[in-house]
Order: sequence, then C-alpha cells, then structure tokens
Amino acid sequence: MSDQFKFTRTFRKLVENTTINSDTLLSTDYLNHFNELVMMLDLIPDMPEMLDETKEWKPKTYAEHFQDSSFTHKDLAIAAYDHVLDADRKALEMTVARMDQTVEETFAALDAAVATGDADRTRTICNTSSQALQGMIDRCSGIINGVEGAAATAFAAMDESVPVLDVTKPAETEDEEEKIVMDQSAIDALFD
Repeated sequence: MSDQFKFTRTFRKLVENTTINSDTLLSTDYLNHFNELVMMLDLIPDMPEMLDETKEWKPKTYAEHFQDSSFTHKDLAIAAYDHVLDADRKALEMTVARMDQTVEETFAALDAAVATGDADRTRTICNTSSQALQGMIDRCSGIINGVEGAAATAFAAMDESVPVLDVTKPAETEDEEEKIVMDQSAIDALFD
C-alpha cells in the first residue's frame, strides 16, 4: 500500500462529519468566493455605481480562499487539497482559471459600457457573464461533490478556441448548462 493512498485514506476519515466531501476531499465553501461575485454582477445593471466595488473582487486559489475565510475546517480543507485526485484538482483548477479569465474580460467590457453610459450593453454583459460564471460554478460543484463524469465534462468544456466571454450573444440558458453538468442519474447518485 503506497504512502499516498494511506494519506488519502486518512484524510477521508478526518473529513467525515464536515462539509468537506469525503470522496473528493474538496469543499463547496470555495465556491462562495465566486457566488459573491455573481450576486454583485447581477446588481450592476440597476446600480452601475456598484462596478467599482465589484472590481475589488480578486481571484483566489483554493488555499488562499480558506486562509482568508472563517470556515470551521479551513486548515483541514487546505491540508486535504494535497491529496485530491489529480484529475479532480486539474479539472477544478482549469475551470477556476477560466472563471478568472471571464471575470477579467467582464471587467474590461463593463468599464467601456459604463463609461459610455450604455445601459443595454451593461445589462447584456452582466447577464451573459453571470450566466457563464454560474455554469462554471455548477461544473465546479459537480467536481467537488464527486459527480461521476464531472471532471471529464470540465476538461471537454475547456476548448481554448472558444472565447471565454462573448457579449455579443446571450449565454446558454440554465437548462442547457445544467444538462452539460449533470444528467438525472448523476443527480440521483448524490442521494444514494
């Protein structure tokens, strides 16, 4: 039995009865960092003055989020991250990198739209970005919760030839995005 397997098995025992997933060793608390941003983006069309406050949001790695949080098991979450399966860690990190890039592009587009007072463009940018980010948050949630195939779906979704944020068209609807993230059997598996 390898040392890595022993450590992983030990961490799976340590995270029992916490909100850290005992299969993946990941916590959805990390997603709060992105959910906060989505909520702020949703406010900007009606409150453009929120843009400056929203732009104070900065990307954080998994460990940085927990270092700065009041999460009860933050030290355990940070330590367990070293024992997450490579495929899950890479899928999560790739999706987070895509979210961070989307945020950067969103802020640049919003600066231009708000500066010209284009309320319709501001609303389109915020709605498109918010929906795109929510889809990626859902994808991360699938990875964190160990939904079968979630990591593979995340890898498949990272086609670099597609622009991260295309504000010329609305994002996919939630129903279409949800089909990509989880099918009914994957949802049922969460409750088994």
